[in-house]
Amino acid sequence: MGLPFRDSERHTYADYLSWPEDVRYELIDGRAYLMAPAPSLEHQDVAGEIYFQLRRALEGKPCRPFIAPVDVRLPKVNESDEHVDTVVQPDVLVVCDESKLDRRGVRGAPDFVVEVLSSSTASHDHVLKRRVYERAGVREYWLVHPIDRMVTIYRLLDGEYGKPDVQELSGETAVGVLEGVSVAWDDLVRRLPPPEF
Repeated sequence: MGLPFRDSERHTYADYLSWPEDVRYELIDGRAYLMAPAPSLEHQDVAGEIYFQLRRALEGKPCRPFIAPVDVRLPKVNESDEHVDTVVQPDVLVVCDESKLDRRGVRGAPDFVVEVLSSSTASHDHVLKRRVYERAGVREYWLVHPIDRMVTIYRLLDGEYGKPDVQELSGETAVGVLEGVSVAWDDLVRRLPPPEF
């Protein structure tokens, strides 16, 4: 099941900036998707731990990690901010090109994006956002499945995501686009509640 639309209108970043701050939306090709209610503690623990490990690993390096909510504007070619029709808020992201950072957030594709899946966002993240990240040029995209204890990894090659690499949340997983950086899973997985069947 996908996330609900705000309305049937086509919107831009200029519209997005005028909306109340107490309700969060993502814009994808002009369609405003109402973001899910506050994430579960499990979701926040996973996203926070990944961010924490990236922050430590990237200390003193040019790449910078961020955790949601951060607006990531994904313009088409030289589109001005006011006309951008795709604005997303990845759970965790890393940007290595400082020129993409400004006071509003990020303009352009992050190098690395992580989305932590929940039942309400799984299809949105797997299908719609994967296409958006591929088109924008996100070099590596992880979908972390806390319940299934899996991570699905897409890597950009010649402008496309090929077949995903699916791994268990066990041991460490290297971030291919960040030399010498990996995410360790075992302590995190031990903290997660057991899956419900």
